[in-house]
Amino acid sequence: MLLNDKVAVVYGGGGFVGGAVARSFAAEGARVFLAGRTSAKLEKVAAAITDAGGKAHVAVLDTLDEEAVDQHADDVAASAGRIDIAFNAVTFGDVQGALLIDMPVSHATQPVNDAMRSHFLTVRANARHMASQRSGVIMTCTGYGAPSPELGATMVAWNVLEGLYRQWACELGSHGIRVAWLRTGGFHESILGAADYTSIYNYSDGATVAVADTVTDDSVQEMVEALEADTMLGRLPTLAEAGASAVYLASDHARGVTATAINLTSGAMPD
Repeated sequence: MLLNDKVAVVYGGGGFVGGAVARSFAAEGARVFLAGRTSAKLEKVAAAITDAGGKAHVAVLDTLDEEAVDQHADDVAASAGRIDIAFNAVTFGDVQGALLIDMPVSHATQPVNDAMRSHFLTVRANARHMASQRSGVIMTCTGYGAPSPELGATMVAWNVLEGLYRQWACELGSHGIRVAWLRTGGFHESILGAADYTSIYNYSDGATVAVADTVTDDSVQEMVEALEADTMLGRLPTLAEAGASAVYLASDHARGVTATAINLTSGAMPD
């Protein structure tokens, strides 16, 4: 197993990407600590992991809470003896559906601020433990694509995060810590599951409405087809492929990889 006896913390472990990554880590032998805001979603992923013979632990946690993030990382390290992998898949409440010129400033700045704070706090908390053991891998997943009208600050936030992760890679490399991430234009199952999104919003005529309340089966199918048409492979990547790619980045097979990403856009965005 590629991650046998590794200790992995997955923030947003009850979501589409976080859950897929956590299941893949566990399948490859890692002991997984799931953290997120919704207990029921975390417990569902944990049950799937344990039913498959893996090891999973659950903690309800807000990654914007500095004290709680630090305490959770300390608790994991004390319980498991170390932290080898940290993956942040927490969403940050971005608001879309209108041009920036028509949005209140808070709708543009809040996603960027929340993304920066969440990732700064989780990376710092885990890196402090990794530095003492002289090894570890810090990871996330970012959106990757060309600027597009009515996306709000979504792509801005992803670009900010990539800059932050490159800086972490620069500073943490001398401590034996690698920093890498996945890039995607959308995973097949997560696009089809848009009706489950509770932390992405649309803004229209002064009102903010959860995306889950605005989509239909037909509209998400049309979105999938449009995204697939823009790819070289004619299909979107799957969550299983996201998990497999995350396992590779977290494993010793990628020991020479840091400060970069795996492109999971099926060729929609060539590098």
